Amino acid sequence: MHFLKLLMVLTIAGLAANAAAQTADEPIIGKQQPAEGTELMTPENLWAMGRIGSVAQSPDGKALAYTVTYYSVKQNRSRTTIHLLDTDTRADKLLTVGAGSESSPAFIKNGTRIAYLAAADGKSQLWEMNLDGSGRRQISFSETDVIDFLFSPDGKKVILIHEVPQHTAIQQNDEDLPKATGMVVNDLMYKHWDTYVTSAPHPFVAAFDGERVGQETDLLEGEPFECPMMPFGGIEQLAWSPDSKTIAYTCRKKTGRDYAISTDSDIFIYNTADGTTRNVCKPEGWKAPACDPLRSLEQQEVNNQKDALVGYDQNPQFSPDGRYLSWLSMERDGYESDRTRLCVMELATGKKQFVTEAFQSGVNEFCWDAKSQKIYFTGVWYGRTNIYETNLKGNVKQLTDDVCDYALVGIAPNGKQLVAKRHSMSSADEIYAVALGKKAEAEALTNENEAFYRQLAFGEVKERWVNTVDGQKELCWVVYPPKFDPAKKYPVLLFCEGGPQSPVSQFWSYRWNFQIMAANGYIVIAPNRRGLPGFGMEWLEEISGDYNGLCMKDYLSAIDDIATEPYVDRERLGAVGASFGGYSVYWLAGHHDKRFKCFIAHDGIFNTEQQYVETEELWFPNWDLRNAPWIRDREGRQRSWFEDSPHRSVDKWDTPILCIHGQKDFRIEYTQAESAFTAARLRGVPAQLLLFPDENHWVLKPQNGVLWQRTFFRWLDKWLK
Repeated sequence: MHFLKLLMVLTIAGLAANAAAQTADEPIIGKQQPAEGTELMTPENLWAMGRIGSVAQSPDGKALAYTVTYYSVKQNRSRTTIHLLDTDTRADKLLTVGAGSESSPAFIKNGTRIAYLAAADGKSQLWEMNLDGSGRRQISFSETDVIDFLFSPDGKKVILIHEVPQHTAIQQNDEDLPKATGMVVNDLMYKHWDTYVTSAPHPFVAAFDGERVGQETDLLEGEPFECPMMPFGGIEQLAWSPDSKTIAYTCRKKTGRDYAISTDSDIFIYNTADGTTRNVCKPEGWKAPACDPLRSLEQQEVNNQKDALVGYDQNPQFSPDGRYLSWLSMERDGYESDRTRLCVMELATGKKQFVTEAFQSGVNEFCWDAKSQKIYFTGVWYGRTNIYETNLKGNVKQLTDDVCDYALVGIAPNGKQLVAKRHSMSSADEIYAVALGKKAEAEALTNENEAFYRQLAFGEVKERWVNTVDGQKELCWVVYPPKFDPAKKYPVLLFCEGGPQSPVSQFWSYRWNFQIMAANGYIVIAPNRRGLPGFGMEWLEEISGDYNGLCMKDYLSAIDDIATEPYVDRERLGAVGASFGGYSVYWLAGHHDKRFKCFIAHDGIFNTEQQYVETEELWFPNWDLRNAPWIRDREGRQRSWFEDSPHRSVDKWDTPILCIHGQKDFRIEYTQAESAFTAARLRGVPAQLLLFPDENHWVLKPQNGVLWQRTFFRWLDKWLK
């Protein structure tokens, strides 16, 4: 689900749940303990764990306000709570006391109050409370839901995010047909992620007198665009200048077909005094050159611009001294997985420089130091996401070297430590303080799921380097079952990553969780195959235009390598994956040469020709597949990636396969799984289809999540044990 809409739904649902709890006498959803007597990870234990979300620092750095979301499988819903952590004493106080959800805490009024989102009269609104949770009062009274917010540094203004009607692609139905469910579609991007696009998020700015939010002004008044950008953008896509006079925001000012084929978003600066807006990524009057929408933009004129930034530009931040504006910037239009660079612009002159060129991977998130001389950032390298720093000259220095993934929250006011979230394949997110010195040292500030780590047995995670067919080295993560015995024989699962350019770093997942796979007696091998970031641009871009080449050979190299171990049962190998990982499974089903005894594909592409005209973000297939499937070469042949689509090898399928898909998945339509299942059954291949009518590319509802896990392991156990 669109992140912003998901937050809105969860917030409103929290209030409704409060009423339901009172009438149905259901318990308030809160912190849980692992099930008694269980030593191994189970679906129920996974869903019982608290999930740390947003984190805010107080101005003096002595407190953190953060959220934890708890789930009830029985009630099939969640509740998000706000906590206050004393960073000196580690005292942790739960501030949310009702049955409903509260989210997005932020310190206001010099750190004496906390602003947050909660429901009021069925709508999400802005509230404030004292640091002990008392003195709660509503401060916004908008006609529509407040999805997110951002106060100005002087506390006198606030940005509120609202959904506004948008009918550029789906026209508005006649007023005398209020119950009509039909949609008249006039352009592309009429659907996105899991939503039919009849609205768009807009930022509104309003005065705040300390008591109540005043009249709101839409920064995009009359513009059919979105800010933050769907489907995953949040409040990080906007920023206040230190003097509270201007707002920098992210926007891709395109609609319809132009939006569908382009990743060109820009950074705009809005003046609150006169309402003027300027684009800092393009020269005044710049217009995108004409392009062929049926081909990759890689070699087209738009990617030959010398005075314009034409790729993804997002997430602006002003330097503390107000001299600079920085943001994340990709170089090329149409390529969502391009390397993310850190761009710094001097506001007085407009001069831009990229200060992370020495880091040959992408930047995730960043923050300025107090003196506006350094920027701290995170990025993936060799399967780990660590913390780095750069100065304005582009001198990059690695600060942490841990086997984990960090996500920056910010820098402490004293400048001596960073605050970050951290997770690994063996632990969910916790909040850490990272001391800055000769050697950066990380210290846990929270222990939300300590009870689970104490009780449950986790498998060992090891790094394994595998030789590829072309003489390269491939990093694989191997996760072993708890109490692993090398004298025994174990089944092995090959994990196929999605993206197709998402890293196999030290991620923690509540669905594709390696520890629960290990707990069920499986060794897991997860390769950083061709096409994944963190190994240089050549390795990353090997997959573009070659879905079925070296990346697939990398998968086979990985499973063949681990299969040489005496503790691996070569007769019990399986392959599993989602998204591009699901595509990989479908492709391997026709090309595995009897290696595997079982497959599971979730939300995968079965037919690349079908996918090209079904997906909404057409820059994906245009860049990775190079052109539309009906375009042929001079000899009248299709490109090999269409000729070698998984559906064309069903005649070779002979291995049991489970197909899983959400019917609200607009990125990869559920018809792909239905087609694969039908083809398998017509072939006489044992197959099962798990459909979720109310899920998107992910599985978000607790009972659906448990059903997913149980079906997953029942299928594996049937064929591999």
